[in-house]
Amino acid sequence: MLKLLIFDLDGTLTDTAQDIADAINYALKPFGQKIYSVEETKAMVGSGISKLLESLLPVKDNRSKETVTNRFLEYYSEHLLDNTKVYPYVKETLSKLDNYKKAVVSNKREAFSKSILEGHGILEFFDIVFGSDSVPEKKPSPVPILKLLEKFHVTCDEAVIIGDSNYDIEAGKAGGIKTIAVTYGFRSREVLKDADFIIDSFDELLNVLPKINE
Repeated sequence: MLKLLIFDLDGTLTDTAQDIADAINYALKPFGQKIYSVEETKAMVGSGISKLLESLLPVKDNRSKETVTNRFLEYYSEHLLDNTKVYPYVKETLSKLDNYKKAVVSNKREAFSKSILEGHGILEFFDIVFGSDSVPEKKPSPVPILKLLEKFHVTCDEAVIIGDSNYDIEAGKAGGIKTIAVTYGFRSREVLKDADFIIDSFDELLNVLPKINE
């Protein structure tokens, strides 16, 4: 019987792509890089912003890495909610999941994650929020999953992760828990094919969770 639901943030609960794209472009501006579109940003993000920014730099010296990261954090911290929206049916569905413990595991920093959730009135639905700086390793490592299982005293069979990327699926499988992929986020259905379940709308969770409990 499921007891713990673990949710990704970007591309699963909230559409943050435009604000992330704006922050990336601001951070890279002094380095003469191209302007990245929202769709390009969706395809790139997921494994952590520092790693992504480093990969986009033309010169990868320590000073440039520090500069670009600081520029991103400075800009993004002030524009977290400019264009970010909660996906359809998220609030209504979360309100119907009171019987479960609920956690967020994001590769975004914890403070940013909480600010976005709070800004959209959904932080209250979650018992805990893990960001990239909350635990020693990020998704696709299973470490955040295993930490949550330990914290809530639940077994692998009693937890599921819901996310929009291969990192969520890989982390869930490595942690030995069930996986549910959402297709409306940042990744294509093809990338998500290894998930145990695939849903096209957040409210379909209400139909899938009972199937896992059977």
